[in-house]
Amino acid sequence: MPRNILLFMTDQQRTDYVGYAADSCVSTPNIDWIAQHAHFTCCNTTNPICSPARTSLITGRYPRQIGTLTMAGDLFPQIPTFMQALQGAGYKTYGIGKFHYNQTYPWSTPRGCGMDPVAGEPDEKSYGYDFIWETAGKQQVVSNYCFYGDYLAKKGMLEQVRDFFSQSGGKNGDVANHNYDKALPWPFDEEDYIDVVTGRVAREQLRAHPAELPFYMMVSFCGPHKPYDAPQRYLDMFPLEREDDFILPEGQIISDEDKESLYRQRRSAKAMIRLIDDQIGETLDVLRERGMLDDTLIVFTSDHGDMLGDHFMIQKGVPWKQSVGIPLAVRLPGAAPVGENTAPVEISDIAATVLDYAGLDAQRVLSRSWPAYNDIIPSRSLLPVLRGEQERVRDFCFSESDFTEERIDGVSITSTPYWRGADGCRSNAWQTIITENSKYIKYLGYKLDEMPYEEFYDLKRDPQERENRIADETYREQIEQARRRLSYMVDHYPPAQKTWTTACAANRQTAKD
Repeated sequence: MPRNILLFMTDQQRTDYVGYAADSCVSTPNIDWIAQHAHFTCCNTTNPICSPARTSLITGRYPRQIGTLTMAGDLFPQIPTFMQALQGAGYKTYGIGKFHYNQTYPWSTPRGCGMDPVAGEPDEKSYGYDFIWETAGKQQVVSNYCFYGDYLAKKGMLEQVRDFFSQSGGKNGDVANHNYDKALPWPFDEEDYIDVVTGRVAREQLRAHPAELPFYMMVSFCGPHKPYDAPQRYLDMFPLEREDDFILPEGQIISDEDKESLYRQRRSAKAMIRLIDDQIGETLDVLRERGMLDDTLIVFTSDHGDMLGDHFMIQKGVPWKQSVGIPLAVRLPGAAPVGENTAPVEISDIAATVLDYAGLDAQRVLSRSWPAYNDIIPSRSLLPVLRGEQERVRDFCFSESDFTEERIDGVSITSTPYWRGADGCRSNAWQTIITENSKYIKYLGYKLDEMPYEEFYDLKRDPQERENRIADETYREQIEQARRRLSYMVDHYPPAQKTWTTACAANRQTAKD
């Protein structure tokens, strides 16, 4: 029977916003069903921003290796993806929902003047998809055109929805007192909601797929990313809870007005996740109806988390667990359940896991022999863990970011745009080493001849990351180990070299002959 692969993905979902989590605050019965086989509580994104995380997932490399360190520019087409390898192995591949492998235009691009994946369908397919139905993302629909935008345009709704997203989402912010999202409920028919349409397209393709042909399908939802715009029916499932349980630095206070905004956003995020869970359930039902469920590897994850007021932050792009930690649940057909796994795992490991399940070697199919540094693949298959053969595939996670989207024009990385705590020492740019027991952070906003600002957290004693132990001699050996590990990662995972010229001397000889 075909060894099918189904990847469910959300946008900006933190680890406690799944039902199976020990500290869960939302019900997700269908995601929990996937997690019954295996879920990873120390899974971290390689970069807590959309494009870097998503390109890392499909290439099995770190964003620093592939030129996607921040959300500016495109994934270079020379970088191999695991979807291309699956195509070569006879799979039919589907990309449905949010890709965000490319950020071609600046954030200041006027309404409707950005990317157009519909017109550029052949280019988007070149990443390794036989079928695509790409959404630009909710805020991205305002500037860009996509298959969801095309759907809305054909129904005469595009400009109305753009107006709503602009009104509801507002501009981006990064701290609790620069929070502009109004958390307005979706004002149109539920059947036209972006993640409902995404789920419907996925089920249409699954029903039409030839049963004898193996498939890979990514179903990538746009929620619970802002705008926090859950339909009213789902909002009604969650009371507006005003629990003042924000994890804040000592002495930091969120105003009552800002708390109220965050309470509304929390509620809408839970409602959006419940809607997505329903869409996942309906999609799994199609597999059951077609007798494909027991032949399909099912993966659920997100690209990064969401601060939602903790540490006085909103959105993402920071090294706290609410941002860098992501849910990961996997159902491996034919294997005994392994349950919770607490060992470090990275989002990039999904690539090797998918390829291993398909009988392909990640190092071989994701590498190129030329030009230099294209044969360094950090992705590691989780199949040995999923089969119960070993407990871990890595000892630590590496993540880094520079959230330039939130940087004030003209302000360098050596400046701090907004209040981030630690007396202004926390810059946009940082690198971190994470184990199940500790986290080391190095901030890169230091000047020549200065020492970088560092933090170290004992996650067993301090799971909320409140007490910086960098100066505590008790942790000296652990801190030095983390520093060595970070130096190793930076030194041994350089950017892949690229080529662009096409003229070849052999063509001259052929023409002469």
